[in-house]
Amino acid sequence: MSKYSSYRNKWLSFLLDKKAITVTTLLFIVTVALLIISVGTGDLQIAPLDVVKSFFGAGNEMNELVIKEFRLPRVLLAFLSGIALAVAGAILQGIIRNPLASPDIIGITGGASFAAVLFLTIFADNATSITVGIEWLPFAAFLGALGTGLLVYLLSWNNGVTPIRLVLIGIGLAAAMQALTNMMIILGPLYLASQAHIWITGSINGANWNQVLTLAPWVFTILILVFIYIRNLNIQELGEEIAKGFGSWVQKDRLILLLFSTALAGGAVAFVGGIGFVGLMAPHMARKLVGSSFGALIPTAALIGAIVVMAADLVARTVIAPLEIPAGVFTAAIGAPYFIYLLYRTRNQ
Repeated sequence: MSKYSSYRNKWLSFLLDKKAITVTTLLFIVTVALLIISVGTGDLQIAPLDVVKSFFGAGNEMNELVIKEFRLPRVLLAFLSGIALAVAGAILQGIIRNPLASPDIIGITGGASFAAVLFLTIFADNATSITVGIEWLPFAAFLGALGTGLLVYLLSWNNGVTPIRLVLIGIGLAAAMQALTNMMIILGPLYLASQAHIWITGSINGANWNQVLTLAPWVFTILILVFIYIRNLNIQELGEEIAKGFGSWVQKDRLILLLFSTALAGGAVAFVGGIGFVGLMAPHMARKLVGSSFGALIPTAALIGAIVVMAADLVARTVIAPLEIPAGVFTAAIGAPYFIYLLYRTRNQ
């Protein structure tokens, strides 16, 4: 029995991996279930059936207020940022052909964090406030991620960009960005140090509908472009010489894919801070489930990333309620041992 089902008409034809469809469907069901549970969990416990009723406007007034105004924006922002970080990591791993690559390891997340802390430092006044609107903070973080991604590419260029140079330069810039960020925290106002540390660690506290409506079109537009470009990403994994043999413009494709990855990671970090290791874990888990073809890997990794961030945020706001722990603490607690495991697995490669 074939593992693929095919579709063909006058304008379009493609193959569908049956296993990938099954895995993606199950992950989607888990994602929806986790969203419902997360929205219903808090100081006011709301039963899953009542949550569903509130989604369709059939719940009581108090439940709808709590769900739609306070909890749902936060859960959706976790969902979107998880997708963005996971897909960004999958793209980087395809470019570099190494499962250890991720936006936080090669400096993209660090660049966004540095830009955000620099923003808080420059525009702080002598009181406990900043002199410009806080809504500019995500834009500053995105510019930091984009600038770092382009800097990594330019410093890696030597008659082309090779994966090994890209990752080595990225690791060096990640360390530099961390050092600069710490310097900004030390030099900046003391009252901003705590806020900066929480943001760098990664927290979804304070999410609102404006953030969701800003991030959602950004993420889904980039995802559509990634799927249009997915053939070039698959070819990248074959190696530079083989890719050239297939007629691929390797360096141009590598730059475009790096921009896609930076745009996704920068958009997520701009709103939820430096939630680490999602871009490392999710693509690797997806690869174990559906293989290395990016047509199946990308949607699977996206759903796993969403589940990881949503679960981390749920635990962060409930485990020691009413106090709250940044969600990035829990992703790091899982991701750091996982990174060590990957290093051990690839020690002889």
